[in-house]
Amino acid sequence: MFNKVQKVFCYFLSILLLVFACHPPQSVKAQYPVQRNLLEYNITTQDIVREAKAREDLLPVRSQACRSIFFLQPQPTKKVFVFFHGFTACPYQFIPLGKALAQAGYNVLIPLMPGHGRAGNWNSKRPPPLPTKPKLYQKNGLAWLNKAQSLGEEVIVGGLSGGGTLAAWLALERPQQIDRALLFAPYLSNRNVLIDIFMQRSKSYFEWSIEPGTEQFGYSGFPLPALQVFRSMGKDILKRVRKYPTAPMFIISSESDRAVGNREHQALFQAVLKRQPKTWYYRFDRILNIPHTMLTEAEGNNYYQLLIMMVKVYVESNLTWTQVEELAYQMSQGKTFNTAVAKLNLSQQVTQDVAAFITMVDKRAIVESHNPNFRGE
Repeated sequence: MFNKVQKVFCYFLSILLLVFACHPPQSVKAQYPVQRNLLEYNITTQDIVREAKAREDLLPVRSQACRSIFFLQPQPTKKVFVFFHGFTACPYQFIPLGKALAQAGYNVLIPLMPGHGRAGNWNSKRPPPLPTKPKLYQKNGLAWLNKAQSLGEEVIVGGLSGGGTLAAWLALERPQQIDRALLFAPYLSNRNVLIDIFMQRSKSYFEWSIEPGTEQFGYSGFPLPALQVFRSMGKDILKRVRKYPTAPMFIISSESDRAVGNREHQALFQAVLKRQPKTWYYRFDRILNIPHTMLTEAEGNNYYQLLIMMVKVYVESNLTWTQVEELAYQMSQGKTFNTAVAKLNLSQQVTQDVAAFITMVDKRAIVESHNPNFRGE
């Protein structure tokens, strides 16, 4: 049995515990929102992974390379990336870039596009189930944008080819919700005008030319109306950006690209730059022989690490294109990178990685823009 002293002690202890429970110290109260937010974040990430797996199990997918890929951090991140793979391809295309960005501390979502990656013996008589209307892609893109917003502070969308077209559409449709867009050879038009005309009138089936020994993860062919979806979206984007604001963009092209037209990439860049000064453009020189599928070494880009470096420089920099050009011009006049940075008062806005990108910029074109009467060798 308790003696009188023990009873009194237990009585006061119970009162203290009650008071603490009703009025916890500020330090403890401050932890509640953090813990609750982390709990909600963990539930959200688990739901994203589980729902994607369940959905893709039902298809089923052609291979593991066609499953949605997620690089997720244990807590919300400053930036969240959503990448859309190329037409008839699968999420595997963004694995190298996704890994690099995850190692930099960001969340990365690489979803399987609608109608893509399904197992089956597809051919001209039984074509793969690719959408022939843009709304399915657009609805899916908006859904992934909403998911990304719950995983961090700033959302950056990106895509290759047709996926780049979708990313450009999102940047135009939701400019307030998207921090930037990364467009890798976006499909806005064909390189050859005659192909454009043919596509608009044809309902035939196209087979990709596959190099012997090359592993094929995506579809080997497609009905032309399915590709025309992105051509129509691209045409609409080029019209709308002349009138409406969009998120800043980094558009990357290649002179060796035999699939899409670089002229439309430059037109998109010039139109967006008028309203978004942090829009950049870069075109790989023909000598590098970088193909349309520019994201991986397996698909032909022996310099994919350069592309990764350029992306990281862009998303981690606040430089405008004018400032990039001015840095390049100063260096073309014999100044070192550090001297040019100091002269332009940009010390707080650049890292040494910016120097690597500046060395790749077309300085001749910049010198000519500064000196209209310039005549080089």
